[in-house]
Amino acid sequence: MTEHGRITTPFDAQTTAAEVVAGVDLTGRRAIVTGGSSGIGVQTARALAAAGAEVTLAVRDTDAGARTAADITATTGNDQVLVAPLDLSDQASVAAFVTGWQGPLHILVANAGVMASPETRTAEGWELQFATNHLGHFALTTGLHQALKAAGAARVVVVSSVGHINGEVRFDDIHFDRHPYDAWAAYSQSKTANILFAVEAAKRWADDGICVNALNPGRIASTNLARHIGVPTNAPASFEPGQSAGVSEKTIEQGAATSVLLAASPLVDGVTGRYFEDCDEAAPHQPGIRRGVADHALDEQKAARLWQVSLDTLTAAKTTA
Repeated sequence: MTEHGRITTPFDAQTTAAEVVAGVDLTGRRAIVTGGSSGIGVQTARALAAAGAEVTLAVRDTDAGARTAADITATTGNDQVLVAPLDLSDQASVAAFVTGWQGPLHILVANAGVMASPETRTAEGWELQFATNHLGHFALTTGLHQALKAAGAARVVVVSSVGHINGEVRFDDIHFDRHPYDAWAAYSQSKTANILFAVEAAKRWADDGICVNALNPGRIASTNLARHIGVPTNAPASFEPGQSAGVSEKTIEQGAATSVLLAASPLVDGVTGRYFEDCDEAAPHQPGIRRGVADHALDEQKAARLWQVSLDTLTAAKTTA
């Protein structure tokens, strides 16, 4: 359905991932969920497996992945829940994962991420949040492009955040080489980058039948994402609990619902290049409200620029490795 040009569904903020896939048959489909052993990644993977998909948990901790896979199999009866090592902050790990993937890929959920981490650099000298949340997923998704194309009508789902409203990509100093590091600014630009990636990939891959969308899962209690921050006393207002009317914490099952909608629901067949929250396409962001999508995150020129910067960054890293 559309409402004033926006795509809407019968689901809402209280809908769970299981409710989204009720009656959906993903038999024969192959899916990857990054960060699939914790938080909303587990429930995303569980819902896709319950609908019959083969699901690969792409995780840093393969022991935790194996425990999660066993639990998903036990609760869904689907024994095609697999585990593969992937560290998005390590380009060698991303390359190894891509090389190891064989055959078509119908669903890729770019779910893993870090938030407000202390200043940390990767081996390449990249700022960790941008390297993990954006560059790692960029390398993974572009590396799997042919597998997605081979699937026909593939879907890529990029988990962003309402935090994107707090900052654009700082093209003049993405990795905080010349400016003091700010954990929240780094997080915000990485989440903006997630949306810009979806915008540009949707355009580039439309003829390949690949749909790419981004989303805000909502404020979710008790996940590992906030492990670095404790109580975020220095966070922007949009991150603080209770600061925005109408926004309440979700369960993990509810937090995974929008990811699963974009990954599996026939209600969004053919939809691409959009940003969703609470199972609907988001409206434009309004100041003071912790909802919506900022104009800077949908800017096509910035999306194209980020794509080129990302390619150049990865190429430069390979030539100096």
